[in-house]
Amino acid sequence: MKLAVIGCGYLGAVHSAAMASVGHETVGIDIDEPRIALLASGKAPFYEPGFDELLREQTGGGLLRFSTDPAAAAGASVIFLAVGTPQTEGSNAADLRYVDAAVESLLPHIDANTLIVGKSTVPVGTAARLAEKIAHTGAKLLWNPEFLREGFAVQDTLDPDRLVYGIADGDTASVEKLDDVYSSIIEKGTARIITDYPTAELVKVSANAFLATKISFINAMAEIAEQVGADVTELADAIGVDNRIGRRFLNSGLGFGGGCLPKDIRAFQARAIEVGAGESLRFLEEVDRVNLRRRERGYDLAAREADATSTKRVAVLGLSFKPNSDDVRDSAPLDIAARLHATGYSVTAYDPKARETARRLHPGLDVRDSLADAVAQADVILIGTEWSEFRELDPSSLETPAAVVIDGRNTLDREHWRAAGFKVVSLGRRTLEVEA
Repeated sequence: MKLAVIGCGYLGAVHSAAMASVGHETVGIDIDEPRIALLASGKAPFYEPGFDELLREQTGGGLLRFSTDPAAAAGASVIFLAVGTPQTEGSNAADLRYVDAAVESLLPHIDANTLIVGKSTVPVGTAARLAEKIAHTGAKLLWNPEFLREGFAVQDTLDPDRLVYGIADGDTASVEKLDDVYSSIIEKGTARIITDYPTAELVKVSANAFLATKISFINAMAEIAEQVGADVTELADAIGVDNRIGRRFLNSGLGFGGGCLPKDIRAFQARAIEVGAGESLRFLEEVDRVNLRRRERGYDLAAREADATSTKRVAVLGLSFKPNSDDVRDSAPLDIAARLHATGYSVTAYDPKARETARRLHPGLDVRDSLADAVAQADVILIGTEWSEFRELDPSSLETPAAVVIDGRNTLDREHWRAAGFKVVSLGRRTLEVEA
């Protein structure tokens, strides 16, 4: 089939390459000329495991191309909307300007043979409004939310947990057309849920709200554990055995970040207030507050340990909001590093993939190109992101004056670090002092 993808950010670029890889003639369209030029040359504008290889293969294979012209979507049987919905400045609500602009740009190029498939995360009610906007063209709209995890985006596109289709009443023709697009995925036995527009829109934001709540729950337990001398990791292990709860997403630390969870739970609350159900999501305000408190706690611990030294030098290892990504949007460790720097501490930082992005956002921050260089003069080391490079690090091999490591993700072998002579400070766990 001939497909088009509007928006070539993280979601759209991966989706374009993935659709080409299963045999569809695909064009990715975006108004960002430098990004399109980079993608067209087979180079990824962000780090995502497996995406570079997939992009090179598909741009070189003839099924995938990129354009800045919305007219390139003309003649496509299916057009995916994959534009961003950031938080509106000065408000918690989602900014839908890019979604609306994308649909407006398509109106001259669609007809009754076109199926527009929404993948962007939008407030409930958006799909029905967009369906009305395109109705005069004869084109149909189906809402198919994305559930990508950064670091696993290629896998999650080609082998998702589920496919959700939100359709207008009785629109079986659109279901059949999208089934044709996803035939290789459906043949694997992937769960397919067909529902209405509002339910499909709610699936994505509800899933994100649940995950955010689970993460903030264990971080709230970490706050209590610190006060009473308990161990939050052992607590998580114990309650996670219960199959009604499960152990995943019960890792306490600096909290969640990225371009989805923080802004999505805020937009969800804003929309709930608009539709008269604000009380239903009032708990998400506390979820957000708990998450932000974890950053405060990380900063406080780093400052406290650095203040006990004469030179107050801190090395922050990890700047991306999660491992296997160069995404620093709403990143807790980058926020902590920048705040430490701004409040007078000598900060060096390192990340395996997010160095250039961090430098662009915080040009005054001393971001080093190697872990060894970052810790060479440090008094305190803060592990901010659980990259395997840090988890598997042999502390005895470090050439550093640092005597303290702050495990911001509760990911280190604490006894191993203590045996190497480090005081180990963890969020929600007992501090391990060096034995005399």
